[in-house]
Amino acid sequence: MFNTMTLVKVVGGIGAPLLLFLFGNWAASALFATGGGHGDEYTQAYTVEVEGAAAPAEEEAASDEPTFADLLAAADVAKGEKTFGKCKACHKLEEGANATGPYLYGVVGRDVATAEGFSYSSAMQEHGGQWTPERISEFLTKPKDVVPGTKMSFSGLKKATDRANVIAYLATIGG
Repeated sequence: MFNTMTLVKVVGGIGAPLLLFLFGNWAASALFATGGGHGDEYTQAYTVEVEGAAAPAEEEAASDEPTFADLLAAADVAKGEKTFGKCKACHKLEEGANATGPYLYGVVGRDVATAEGFSYSSAMQEHGGQWTPERISEFLTKPKDVVPGTKMSFSGLKKATDRANVIAYLATIGG
């Protein structure tokens, strides 16, 4: 006969070992933490310089990547509008409509820290210059690294294509 006590026993019989497994995993991770990068580093004893040697593979890989100008030229405004959704919590697109962050109407080509009525951090005011697409991309990569002391708490957009799409979208707003 099936009753609720049988159901409780079955759930307990399955749930208890799972919880025990999760606790064991947590305890093992805490006891045997290896730390970041443990054992991944190799030091070269000496180097021999050879004239006419081929360029390192890292330089070749870097040259294969498209430049930011190429990404901006191929940017998709519709995708930029969608990615801008991450920015909407703090920024508005209407001129003069400051929120947690300054309004972004006409931001491409505008001088840094000049949105009327917004209280910028001293770090941003000292940053100076103009918001060119390249500077916006650099800033959006990781704002706190580019302008230490900025009020902007956003962690950044890692993908260069996402940054190019957002900048292309912003260029259509009041630009």
